[in-house]
This record gives sequence, C-alpha cells and structure tokens, in this order.
Amino acid sequence: MSPHAADAFQRLVDVVSALRAPDGCPWDREQTLDSLRPFVLEEAYEVLQAIESGDREALRDELGDFIFEGVLLAQLCAEDGDFTIADALAAITGKLVRRHPHVFGGAAPAATAGEVLGRWEDMKARERSGDQSHRTILSGIPRTLPSLLRAFEMGSRAAAVGFDWIRATDVLAKIQEETAELGEALGQAPRCEAGQAEEEMGDLLFAIANLARKIGIEPEAALRRANDKFARRFDELERRAAAAGASLRDLSLDAMEAEWERIKADERSRQAAAGNPGTRP
Repeated sequence: MSPHAADAFQRLVDVVSALRAPDGCPWDREQTLDSLRPFVLEEAYEVLQAIESGDREALRDELGDFIFEGVLLAQLCAEDGDFTIADALAAITGKLVRRHPHVFGGAAPAATAGEVLGRWEDMKARERSGDQSHRTILSGIPRTLPSLLRAFEMGSRAAAVGFDWIRATDVLAKIQEETAELGEALGQAPRCEAGQAEEEMGDLLFAIANLARKIGIEPEAALRRANDKFARRFDELERRAAAAGASLRDLSLDAMEAEWERIKADERSRQAAAGNPGTRP
C-alpha cells in the first residue's frame, strides 16, 4: 500500500471510530451487525451497477461507500473485543499470499487464468478439509447469496473435487431432461401440485446456472443484463404505444409482438451504425 493509500485508509478508520464514539453520531452508534446487513448488500449492488455502467467516477464513490461498510463492521467487532480492521486486512493478505504460491511461494508459474482458478479451488478445498469448523466442501457458502450465484458457487466447489459434467454439452442434455420433467409435471394439471412444479423449476434453474459456470459466464450478471435489456425494450414499447395515443392494454398480443420485433431491429441497426454488432436474443 502506498503511503497515500495508507494515510487515506487510516483517516477513514479514525472517522468511523469518531462516529461510534460516545459523543459521535447517534445513527452510527445505534447500528449493529444485523442492522448493517441491508446496507452492505445495497452498496455491493451499487458497485456492480457502477462497473456495468462504465462510469469510473461513480465506481470511485461506490467503492468508497462499500469500503466504509467494511470498516464500520470491523469497528463494531473491535468494540466487542473480537477483531480489528487490521486483523481483517492481515487475514485477506495472508490468504492471497497462501493461495498464490506461483507468485509468492516459488511454485511453478500458472500458464492460464483457468489453471489459476483450478489451483485456487483445490487449495480452498484442502483448507476446508483441514478446518473442523468447515465440515463439508459446501460449508461456508452463504445461504443469503442470490440463488443463481449460490448455485454457481456450489457447482464450482463440487467441480474442484471432480464432481462435474465433462463437457458443456452434457449440461445441455441435463437442461433438456429437466425441461422435459417440468413439462411432464405441468402436463398433469390440474393434478400437478405446486410443490412439484416448483421443484422441477428449481432443478432446471440449477442446471442452467451450472451451464453458465461451465462456459465461463457468471449467471447473476447475465440475468441482470437480460433484465435491463427487457426493461429497456418494454419501456420503449410503452413509449411507442403512448405516442400513438394508446396504452399497452389497448393493443393485442400480436400487435405488441410485432412492435417488439421492430424495437429489436432498430436496436440492431443502431449498434451496427456504431460499429457494435451487439447480440441477437
């Protein structure tokens, strides 16, 4: 860490300590580990939004907010005598050095990022097997993670010990199998129980998350982009209907679908004019 970064970080630690002092900020003094959970999640998503928007100035600010949450959490734990922010920094530094023996430990250099990831997951698995507080390979994956991301992480850990499909096409076959089972469950309506359909849908989504992992796509990010794209196109559909003096409720499904295709075609034309072929979902 450069002296400038060290000084800036210490300044933040001092400010947080002052906020939590008896004569500090009443709001900050009232916070607990539990009360800070939604703020940590909110700041994490705001960092992601800044990354995806390409706005580096916004990213700078959001990173600051996110780091503040970490320092505040550590301050609460320090007040309880558990650990300090310095302990947390030492823990992550030690972990990074330990899990990069090809950089810090004299191990053979890694040729590719994929090889590094494989070694990383293997070292994590070995560390967990030697730590009695982690009784299984999947221990420690937070249940509070978004479900697609949790499925992705579980698949990654299972794959680290060899429990994985050999090829991405094998996962496609599994997706087809799960789709057929969901179709079979729905075909039993009205005898189909809601729980059965939910279970089959869960299996299908789990398989899709693992296909994303297998081909190197983070499914949560992919779904966020798909959501944004749908919202953008649907807003445009609504705007065009309003410009024609109608609401979407006034249009038939065929009319809406025809306009939807025109919106997609217009997007592709703009992307081509800008030199970006874009995607064709």
